[in-house]
Amino acid sequence: MTSLITTDLVRLGAGWGSDKHDVIRALADVVDDAGRATSKDQLVADAFAREETSATGLPGGIAIPHCRTSGVEVPTLAFARLEPPVDFGAKDGPADLAFLIAAPAGGDADHLTILTKLARALVKPAFTDALRSAGSAEEVVDLVAHELGEPAPAAKAAVPASGAPSGAATPGGAETTDPAQASTGTPSDGGAGADPAATSAAAPAGTTSLVAVTSCPTGIAHTYMAAEALEAAAERAGVPLQVETQGSAGSTPLSPDTIAAAGAVIFAVDVGVRDRSRFAGKPMVTSGVKRPIDDADAMIAEALRYAADPASAPRVEGEAGGASEGTGSAGQETWGGRTRRVLMTGVSYMIPFVAAGGLMIALGFLLSGYEIVDHARDILLENSFTNLPDASAIGLDHALLGSDFLAYIGALLLIIGQTAFAFFIPALAGYIAYAIADRPGIAPGFVMGGLASNVLQVSGDSPYPATGFIGAIVGGVLAGLIAHWLAGRKVPAWARGLMPVLVIPLVTSIVAGFLMLVVFGRPIAWLMGQLEDGLNSLSGGSAVLLGVILGLMMAFDMGGPLNKVAYSFAAAGVGGAALTTDAPELRIMAAVMLAGMVPPIALALATVLRPGLFSAAERENGKAGWLLGASFITEGAIPFAAADPLRVIPAIMAGSAVTGGLSMAMDVGVRAPHGGIFVLFAVDGVLGYLIALAAGVVVGAVLVILLKSMGRRDADVATV
Repeated sequence: MTSLITTDLVRLGAGWGSDKHDVIRALADVVDDAGRATSKDQLVADAFAREETSATGLPGGIAIPHCRTSGVEVPTLAFARLEPPVDFGAKDGPADLAFLIAAPAGGDADHLTILTKLARALVKPAFTDALRSAGSAEEVVDLVAHELGEPAPAAKAAVPASGAPSGAATPGGAETTDPAQASTGTPSDGGAGADPAATSAAAPAGTTSLVAVTSCPTGIAHTYMAAEALEAAAERAGVPLQVETQGSAGSTPLSPDTIAAAGAVIFAVDVGVRDRSRFAGKPMVTSGVKRPIDDADAMIAEALRYAADPASAPRVEGEAGGASEGTGSAGQETWGGRTRRVLMTGVSYMIPFVAAGGLMIALGFLLSGYEIVDHARDILLENSFTNLPDASAIGLDHALLGSDFLAYIGALLLIIGQTAFAFFIPALAGYIAYAIADRPGIAPGFVMGGLASNVLQVSGDSPYPATGFIGAIVGGVLAGLIAHWLAGRKVPAWARGLMPVLVIPLVTSIVAGFLMLVVFGRPIAWLMGQLEDGLNSLSGGSAVLLGVILGLMMAFDMGGPLNKVAYSFAAAGVGGAALTTDAPELRIMAAVMLAGMVPPIALALATVLRPGLFSAAERENGKAGWLLGASFITEGAIPFAAADPLRVIPAIMAGSAVTGGLSMAMDVGVRAPHGGIFVLFAVDGVLGYLIALAAGVVVGAVLVILLKSMGRRDADVATV
């Protein structure tokens, strides 16, 4: 393996001005002069881009500009001792030690592990003090090599090549420091990819333990420095801490048992936490990735305070106990759990497009009337705020208040909503692929979604190639599997930088695209046609039965997998039907929304009618249940179901089934996929909507009261 640093990459007493960008350029020149850069300009551009996301100055006079770049083919570290120091954005002042860390795009795990070891070493005062006192480039190289646990490269004169920056290596009179002395301080954990369980001792019985996740945009330096700082602070506090570093060198996820035993979690991240739902319900301390480097002791103290008093702590969204769902006894994800995670990832990213787009289309209809569908594009092209359309002249007979201005606003909202809808199928496919293959899967996944939604509007006698949400699921899975397989292939060093940005998206899009168009497209299009015909033929008893089934699914697990399946089915349908005047998908959406509103409202009503059957905490939850249910947040019923599942769940399922069936029977339709009672303007058949909701609420509340009254007296719980 090529040495990370050589004497050619060291400069002592470098005078490169007072601007950090000049220092980065000079360090890139050092890399180029040492023959380690394939493109100096690309290296500089990538380092500048990383610097824009957040400052790379650290406490203690250290700067670590870094990047993943196609400008180098091997991991490279350039070091400079700056005279005078230069401001890199640290709170305590300018930096006199600067490292430029350049990792090749698509570099392998071994190289990235070395870089993460260095990142951890930089928070050790003994190491940085030794760098300040080093008298030669050879001594700096020895210090770094010793800290990384690899042999130092053969000594060679640190004479820069012609044209090197003015801060060339200069001899100094400082006394040589033994590298062994420089390694004292907080012990490293052995680098990224180490088992998180090894980062701290097991918690003794009765001792509060903590877990943490660290992550930064590039996943090279701050991720591991934050982890090291938190581990050192936890050691000082005598608290067991296990850290999951979600960096470029990969990560070993914390086990479900470790997470379950922890009193609180610390998120020190500048990007999203992977599989955040594992920590659902945990007291949480959250910050950017730089805060632990500056203030790790305070973060540990804050986490301990939250662990001691969870009631006052912010918590990770979701219900406690969900983290282990879909995992086996050994903490490994089961196939069922993986399938659910992949599909729910796609759905969770799809829903905002459907929700925002649906509400904007509904608002467009409210302001301009349904006739706006035929006129919105012409209004957008021909009119403006200073040249409003004549609503009555162009046939917008149902524009709100007959207003030309509102008709124009409605047209704009309709266009924006339609645009949002155009992305929901590509988003579903793209993020299914992302859940399987991470970032390399996103682009080909979106391409498969574009094919599924027929984004180019290829038309003919057959609906092919439009395959709808089923095609998006199949295409997303295909793209994810192919991209994941390609990402695991060993390739020459020169090709690593091309893999994530060119090879994987190109090959995956071609292979998956051919499979979708040639093999799977027509069968899926036929299946979608059959499904559409079946929905259009729903009437009478069959429609009511479907509403009952959807109602049962919505109430059974109140936001869980079955609930999400029913909601996803309805939301995907309304995404393609919101512009129509009478589509079965709108009726399905109404049944699902109304059925999901019933459980919290029914339980809230029950606490009012028979408060003595509920504990004080449940009565308080009942007060919130009115608003949660009205907003279509079914999870408002979870506290009641968790306390008494055998009585509560059957009762609310019955209420939701009644509502779903009545909604379908009365042909209620909803054009918005969320919002509950607050989107009545998007409802077709408002009276039926309210009747179905009220009937289900009454049935659910009465059954809850009856079941809770069997064999119990009010006094049993009134004082709890």
